[in-house]
Amino acid sequence: MACSHLPQLQTLQPPKLSQAVHREECTQCFDNQDMEGGVEVCLSCFNGGCPSEERHHARMHHQKSGHPFTLNVRRRLKPTIKRDEEAAPPAKRLAIVEEREEDKYSHSTELKCWLCDPSNGRSLPDGTSEGKGKELRDAMMSSLSSARQSEVKAWEEEFTACEHTLTLVQPDSYQIPPSGLAHCGKCDLKENLWLCLTCGHLGCGRAQFGGVGGNGHALLHYNESGHSAAVKLGTITPEGTADVYCYSCDDSKLDLELAAHLATFGINVLTQEKTEKTITELQIDQNFNYEFSVTDENGKPFQPLFGPGLTGLQNLGNSCYMASVLQSLFALAPFKAAYRGDHCESCTEPLPATCILCQLHKIHDGLLSGRYSTPRANLPQEVAELPKADEPVFQEGLRPSMFKALIGKGHEEFATMRQQDAEEFMTYLFKSIRTDAKKRGVDEAKTAPESFRFGMEQRLQCGQRFD
Repeated sequence: MACSHLPQLQTLQPPKLSQAVHREECTQCFDNQDMEGGVEVCLSCFNGGCPSEERHHARMHHQKSGHPFTLNVRRRLKPTIKRDEEAAPPAKRLAIVEEREEDKYSHSTELKCWLCDPSNGRSLPDGTSEGKGKELRDAMMSSLSSARQSEVKAWEEEFTACEHTLTLVQPDSYQIPPSGLAHCGKCDLKENLWLCLTCGHLGCGRAQFGGVGGNGHALLHYNESGHSAAVKLGTITPEGTADVYCYSCDDSKLDLELAAHLATFGINVLTQEKTEKTITELQIDQNFNYEFSVTDENGKPFQPLFGPGLTGLQNLGNSCYMASVLQSLFALAPFKAAYRGDHCESCTEPLPATCILCQLHKIHDGLLSGRYSTPRANLPQEVAELPKADEPVFQEGLRPSMFKALIGKGHEEFATMRQQDAEEFMTYLFKSIRTDAKKRGVDEAKTAPESFRFGMEQRLQCGQRFD
């Protein structure tokens, strides 16, 4: 029997570039598209809901909104092929590029009508094979998911010129011989070399993560001469870009006249070739590749723990400050009590992803329920790398990207992927909770952060005794 509500599908519009499509996980719990039931994505507002019998946030969304159609999205990891250890590794670009999801995963989708079956949604097997259903499916799957939207731009860094690069004064032109660019002027290091853009002195940089050596002679030259700007040899490209550092500003900067400044020393940027990583690229390598030790001082592997209150949080790239705050707060009784239960039934916000209470209840459920504190699933394919028999299997951990995007929205620091101070984040989180409570007409004294309030008293006391 054909669905009589399909004409309503024609009135729906694909997501706009600015709209978040919550297809990766439920907006009210951490059930995600990799689980058996997948995620039900509303085709009207693109909210993501889980179809699990225990919570069924997809059903609750239909009951509150009346939106008729969802697209069920399930994702499966594609098998990976082992590379011969003797084979040459694939070429890698030293750039921040968005990872293509379709290269790693396969997706299955299914259109459902909730007017036909308000409990579980009626499956329409051919609903996305052609026409409007196919148009909506293709547009939704090709758009950036909500998590990716908040991550892709956060890694980009914009460098600006400073007064020291803009007002750089150089001597008369002179040619630096190749021998003068071969190694540090004060030691024998031949990499991580920085050329002073004022006088042409060549010094080694500071030691960097990943085994990049350095004795800090470029910094020593700045301390002795006061020359601020230096460029890292090996990062100069024919396009005139390079890693420029200002020691006075203590930060990477942009030199708008880099090609002309290098020409003063006889260096033609058109003949240069990039051979070393910039500071930013080294930092990104550290963020993505650093592995914390999971062994004790004797080299014995730690044993993973599972159960309620024993759920970890994944690092979203320099988000350990947020993870430490959340783990600490939700170990306290006031926060456990304040966000226990399912707020979504009484929530008046049209989208749970924009409701701070929904997201705090989601964090509470994720960390304390124990539902997600399970060993990481392994691929069944023969080509997948399975753990050794004596190797412990840890949990996958939760990705609090939706919470981070909401709390950090509009904040110049917490909206980025840069490292932040945990105490500053906790203070800002408390402020956000109090602001939300005031908006809803709730007394601040009844919010969880009030458990941190304390009073101070100053008292003057005479220390001399009078008998």
